[in-house]
Amino acid sequence: MSELSATAGIDLHAQRVRKFRIQDLFFHRTTQLFALVVLASLVGILVSLSFEAWPSLKTFGPAFLWTNIWSVPDDEFGALAAIYGTVTTSVIALLIAVPVSFGIALFLTETCPVWLRRPLGTAIELLAGIPSIVYGIWGLFIFAPLFADYIQPPLQELFGNVPVIGSWFSGPPIGIGIMTASIVLALMVIPFIASVMRDVFETVPDVLRESAYAMGCTTWEVVRNIVLPYTRVGVIGGIMLGLGRALGETMAVTFVIGNANRINPGLFSPGTSIASTLANEFGEASPGLHFSSLFALGLVLFILTFIVLAISRWLISRSMGSEGL
Repeated sequence: MSELSATAGIDLHAQRVRKFRIQDLFFHRTTQLFALVVLASLVGILVSLSFEAWPSLKTFGPAFLWTNIWSVPDDEFGALAAIYGTVTTSVIALLIAVPVSFGIALFLTETCPVWLRRPLGTAIELLAGIPSIVYGIWGLFIFAPLFADYIQPPLQELFGNVPVIGSWFSGPPIGIGIMTASIVLALMVIPFIASVMRDVFETVPDVLRESAYAMGCTTWEVVRNIVLPYTRVGVIGGIMLGLGRALGETMAVTFVIGNANRINPGLFSPGTSIASTLANEFGEASPGLHFSSLFALGLVLFILTFIVLAISRWLISRSMGSEGL
């Protein structure tokens, strides 16, 4: 009787093992399918963009990337002005957003009163949910007039005659242009970067902070020697997330950048970006080189974003390698 019970127990265990193995296999194949769908979607986007952009790339060749001409009547197109505007606005936005985001995250995790920490953090996260078109409307009708009247003239008087950088502050004080778009972009990416930095700062073990404070370190010394080295990978990821957001932003930039398809040395002058050019011209583009050139711009933006993500992964891998992870 005991042998029959043991045999039945073994059979039941074997059935359960087979059942769990089937469930694990089903789960593995399902998640693998989801991953492959995402990969196939990316490949499909790349192939479709390349196919539609091929007439323009065939006509203009690699010179499309460094040609500063965008003339619809003459069927002459170049992406340099749009690439310049995209990169310039994104870089300036990061130069503004990263220090501000770092200060916000530092305040929330190190010096903010406990009763204020949660509502203030929630308010900052809610800023990330505001539609970009709202930022664009605010930038065009509220910020741009104030920028033209109270910020541009003093900056031009202060830096206009400075060698080398004086040309950066040239341009008519009309309120819209590269600098205005950069500031609006900075306001848009600050919630993303600040939220990521705050979350990674909170992962630092309390024992490390307390040990540093017990040794007599100041708050800044704790942040510089304990918090930042411990969270370096997450901080880099948050900054790259903000850069990716800035590169692809469309509506807010379209409202305030001026939409001029030319390169101006002055940051106060109107300009354009890849996303704003697509938003302004795609709906009215006629079949031919114009339509194909817009797809070529989309392909350039896709590759530019991919390069940024690749650099981000490389930096993160390098940081993890230097820490022995």
